[in-house]
Amino acid sequence: MTDKKLPAQLHRDTLAVRAGVERSQYGENSEALYLTSSFVQPDAETARKRFAMEEDGYTYTRVSNPTVTGMEQRLAALEGTEAAIATSSGMAAVLLLGMGLLRAGDHVVCSQSVFGSTLRLFATEFAKFGVTTTFVSQTDVAQWQAALQPNTRLLFAETPTNPLTDICDISALASVAHAGGALLAVDNCFCTPALQRPIEYGADFVIHSGTKYLDGQGRVVAGAICCSQKYVNDVFWPINRTVGMVLSPFNAWVVTKGMETLSLRMKAQCDSALDLANWLQDQPQVARVYYPGLASHPQHALAMRQQSGLGGAVVSFDVRAPDATQARSNAFHVIDSTQVCSITTNLGDTKTTIAHPATTSHGRLTEDQRQAAGIGQGLIRMAVGLDHIDDLKADLLRGLQTLSALK
Repeated sequence: MTDKKLPAQLHRDTLAVRAGVERSQYGENSEALYLTSSFVQPDAETARKRFAMEEDGYTYTRVSNPTVTGMEQRLAALEGTEAAIATSSGMAAVLLLGMGLLRAGDHVVCSQSVFGSTLRLFATEFAKFGVTTTFVSQTDVAQWQAALQPNTRLLFAETPTNPLTDICDISALASVAHAGGALLAVDNCFCTPALQRPIEYGADFVIHSGTKYLDGQGRVVAGAICCSQKYVNDVFWPINRTVGMVLSPFNAWVVTKGMETLSLRMKAQCDSALDLANWLQDQPQVARVYYPGLASHPQHALAMRQQSGLGGAVVSFDVRAPDATQARSNAFHVIDSTQVCSITTNLGDTKTTIAHPATTSHGRLTEDQRQAAGIGQGLIRMAVGLDHIDDLKADLLRGLQTLSALK
């Protein structure tokens, strides 16, 4: 059947439920799920043309699949990019980015506060192939500028960072990158296009872990790069079809459906996160709260401009302690005392999660790397879900109020 063409300039909420829908002959209203590894060709000559890429058409799901294509089109529409390419995970998206853009002898400038696995990928794995990386302060544009070298190919940042919620000035970093002949990639999985669109601030690539808020219910693992059609067609797709970091159709379908409620979930979760952050600031057992929605956050004004006036749904805080050993003990006590929150490192779920970054998401880093990133033993990260805010406060009080009994 022939679908009606969507009009231009639709709002993001409409794109979230309408973009990327290509109905079959049956006219289904919900997106179809094509669980097939291969596609039957009408004749040998058509098969030849499609495998030679002389004619459009699906051949093999490692190359392309209608369900995955729909998810890519929807995400690109939300991010405001020409195209997107889906991957098997968020880290696979970062790997694909590096494989497509970097060669031996290239240099990368990266925030020292990125996700632990991202830091390790640039510092250790890419280094095996002759790519060097300089890690700089997330928030100091002068450090990014000073780190540029004649062979700098890529600047990589995530904003807000995990777990300290530092904000980078995307526009400023884009200017630094482009003036130096480099490209800028921004990991947008914390904010999603519901809050910010890095491409509008000059970023060349937007990275996603669809595992987080795009799915929104902790069901599947997924990733993506959003960028120009030319980069997808000429750089990333040829690599992905060869090495097989592709997203499964089922996972693509789940993420596609998750995006339909993205804006509603993000708004509700951001509201609860701000409430919780304000409450945590008043707790005597809490030394510091990290949340961009608070006026006390160092980049609060920038966050409000860049993130549609919302602080995101991740709140981190340090528990009070006289030393690192006691800090870890106190943090573990607070985490273990919860009865509602899920003790898991995933975020973006409708269920609130709580974790100890120093021993989980950033546990593989060296102590020097953790210190540089500001990850202390007393740090607790919460990804606020859709649980009632009063229940979350009561859950934390179970541990916070009994900390004194441990001394």
